[in-house]
Amino acid sequence: MAISVRYIVDDVDKAIAFYTQALGFTVAMHPAPSFAIVVKDDLRLLLNGTTGPGGASQPMPDGRRPEPGGWNRIHIEVANLEEEVKRLRAAGAKFRNEIVSGAGGRQILVEDPSGNPVELFEPQNR
Repeated sequence: MAISVRYIVDDVDKAIAFYTQALGFTVAMHPAPSFAIVVKDDLRLLLNGTTGPGGASQPMPDGRRPEPGGWNRIHIEVANLEEEVKRLRAAGAKFRNEIVSGAGGRQILVEDPSGNPVELFEPQNR
């Protein structure tokens, strides 16, 4: 059984470019303009546009529509956080914060092109 995370995005093609070029994912499937699956290690990230026939873009019974940009996020471990941040900033990535330290390591939140957060995390004992 595969376990996946679904992100709602404004533009599937821009999301594919970000995840593949900036974060090292590969495209597993892109069967329609409003849907793609990208993978990295054991993570399957489902990218759904806000329009289209798919169930993920359909409104809820109360009328709310799926939209990108919340606070739940995928978490990617990196070996050198400063270098990743420097590389991503040079590529034009947008960050929600600066690097912060916690009990287990250091982290920062980078946004995909739709504003969905991705946590880059460097464990303390590296």
